[in-house]
Amino acid sequence: MLRKVTYILLFVPSLIFAQYPFQDSNLSTEDRVEDLIGRLSTDEKIDQLMNDAPAIERLGIPKYNWWNESLHGVARAGYATVFPQSISIAASWNKDLVYDVATAISDEARAKYHEYQRRDQHDIYQGLTMWSPNINIFRDPRWGRGHETYGEDPFLTGQLGMNYVKGLQGDNDKYFKVVATAKHYAVHSGPEVSRHVFDANPSQRDLWETYLPAFRTLVKEGNVQSVMTAYNRIWGEPASSNTYLFEVLRDYWGFDGYVVSDCGAINDIWEDHKTSKNAATASALALEKGTDLNCGETYKALKQAVKEG
Repeated sequence: MLRKVTYILLFVPSLIFAQYPFQDSNLSTEDRVEDLIGRLSTDEKIDQLMNDAPAIERLGIPKYNWWNESLHGVARAGYATVFPQSISIAASWNKDLVYDVATAISDEARAKYHEYQRRDQHDIYQGLTMWSPNINIFRDPRWGRGHETYGEDPFLTGQLGMNYVKGLQGDNDKYFKVVATAKHYAVHSGPEVSRHVFDANPSQRDLWETYLPAFRTLVKEGNVQSVMTAYNRIWGEPASSNTYLFEVLRDYWGFDGYVVSDCGAINDIWEDHKTSKNAATASALALEKGTDLNCGETYKALKQAVKEG
């Protein structure tokens, strides 16, 4: 799990030049990741599993914040091109247009990232990991984030989302321009006011015909490198620790990227859904099931979970 969220650290400027094997670009990525992970303490590993990952100065690893946004333009990071909201772009039914928009967004995101690096800035909205696109199905007008989606049709959502991912991640054989994130997995379509507590109970047919097709397309055809979990429960289990959803994602579809929780969703497991007794058990469960990265700070409780075995 840590291997997935460590990968990006190898491609950011280092404070120490080639002092350790993981800093040697002539070695394979796998060898570099294994070397780096082997040098981390348990507490350092846990700290790297949250979105605001601190620097590890003794190893020359800079701080990295995984949270960045780009639903219809690079967000919250100074001047950027503002494109129409996703629901408006979807009305074009134009895959090539979506690809061109995403390509422009990733151009700007890369340029901004390099400038932030030049200034030695490593804060929120300054990284290469974009929490977009939102490919949830918009069928309930009470859902206040429906404008972020591509609408009510699973096929259209999958095709447009896939082209958005390809435009963001680019076509370089070695590097991603940025990393795209398919969200929110899964069955997250409102109403917004109860998103932290509701239990979605779709039929198997509705799950597979309505709510999962776009995610499958982005994973199998779009090569999306990140998936974000939803706040809600599905059939009684929170999305961030849902056995069935992770089996579908990892085993059925072969997803080998990393999974990030929606912000605060790990805390919801015990505090709102009440399917775990405390933060330590909720964090351990989510990590074991497959949520690699916590947007939030609940994974700090993994230190207590380790002590408790």
